[in-house]
Amino acid sequence: MQYRPFGKTGLRVSEVSLGTEYLMDQPRDVVVSVVRAAIEAGVNYMDVFGAGPEFRDNMGKALEGVRERVMLGAHLGSVFVKGQYGKTRDPVLARQFFEDWLRRYRTDYADVLHLHNCDDQVDYDRLMADDGLLGLALRLQRDGYARHLAFSGHTPSTSRQAVETGAISALTYPVNLTGHAAPGRRELFDLCAERGVAIIAMKPYAGGRLLSEARTLDLEHWVTGSGVNSKLDRRMRVTPVQCLSYALAQTAVATTVPGCRERAHLDEALAYEAATVKQRDFGWVLADYAEFVPGQCTYCNHCLPCPSGIDIGNVIRLLDEYEARPSPEIVSRYRSLPVLASECVQCYSCERRCPFSVSTVERLERAVAVFESSRHA
Repeated sequence: MQYRPFGKTGLRVSEVSLGTEYLMDQPRDVVVSVVRAAIEAGVNYMDVFGAGPEFRDNMGKALEGVRERVMLGAHLGSVFVKGQYGKTRDPVLARQFFEDWLRRYRTDYADVLHLHNCDDQVDYDRLMADDGLLGLALRLQRDGYARHLAFSGHTPSTSRQAVETGAISALTYPVNLTGHAAPGRRELFDLCAERGVAIIAMKPYAGGRLLSEARTLDLEHWVTGSGVNSKLDRRMRVTPVQCLSYALAQTAVATTVPGCRERAHLDEALAYEAATVKQRDFGWVLADYAEFVPGQCTYCNHCLPCPSGIDIGNVIRLLDEYEARPSPEIVSRYRSLPVLASECVQCYSCERRCPFSVSTVERLERAVAVFESSRHA
């Protein structure tokens, strides 16, 4: 195992570490097996955001006698309510779940305590207030319950602000091929390097999508680290080694935390350490991920229902076809629609529903101008 500087902390971290999200629903024997094998292989950092009591107890058992050999990344604000994962900004509830984390992990401190999962400005302002979770985290650090503070997020805007506060030593952020050209990512990573903030690369496999056989990938913003959902077409799948190689090649990345559900998945990740230069080479697949085009309609009609009854996906499909290759036949197809785009009342409910950040109202206005103008009368 190779180790890298963990930002400005003075610590060194294994370049391949362990994400535990996929262990949360696994039986204890699997959890213990994966965790112990990882430690024996030299892994010395684990991200452990899960708040479920059974998972925490399983991890506590897995770390029995070896806790001091690993750095644990806990998450302030991750909770488990009525049998489900949740996120809170209530300092009282957050502290209760952190204290529960300490008890179940059989430890008296977290090596890295994250301000958990923040992607929008309103949430950020609440999280970082003096009476919010940042204030609580600073008090926990002062009292010795947290050695270093971190921030976890999936959008450049909030993550950049967190880095600029100077309060955090690490940033857990999606780093994978699908976000290669995401706007703002390079500037964020450059800032981390400048400030000595270690990037913990989560989702190196893009939530498993990169390892699938699919040629078209539907990508949520929390996978790409872009701030918006998108769709991506590619020519070929990639290997776990290539995914980790890509993540570890990015500016300021100290470690990567692939999710491992079983020993076989852990072995696939650890194979990076013995991989050849050729096996690590991701350059030949990078062209598939060189463009990032949010706002492109996929005609999925997740934006419906429209209060005016407009078939929005079909309207935009016809508009795209016409703009690519104008023809009277496309105009005729548009005119035969039961409801035309001119019936739009600009309620913007479609834009709020759109998973791909399409400016649907603007496209409908364009359709009116193109298809309903006097030149087509």
